[in-house]
Amino acid sequence: QVQLVESGGGLVQAGDSLRLSCAASGLTFSQWTMAWFRQGPGKEREFVAAINWSGSSTYYADSMKGRFTISRDNAKNTVYLQVNGLKPEDTAAYYCAAPRGLAQNVAPSSVSYWGRGTLVTVSS
Repeated sequence: QVQLVESGGGLVQAGDSLRLSCAASGLTFSQWTMAWFRQGPGKEREFVAAINWSGSSTYYADSMKGRFTISRDNAKNTVYLQVNGLKPEDTAAYYCAAPRGLAQNVAPSSVSYWGRGTLVTVSS
């Protein structure tokens, strides 16, 4: 049984930084592309970032470039999302995902496994 468990969310102030973590089990983690998505209040789920199996290649949504950094530690079966300079519009549930295929082609429809999400609330 595959499990993706996110952690690290919370209530923060604008300008703060957070590192979200996603611990994976039940799959051969080092063979999977991993990704982060987010869904804000009243919004559709959107792609944030993806990383290939080795961590050598990363991809970001255009609007996420610069403040978001995805990384992974295959020895710990964990993927991370560092977010700097948080803004109120970053308020969302952040979801870890294990998609099929290549990191550069990640979309919600390509995701095989989802985590339950971790909530990030940014106050102004």
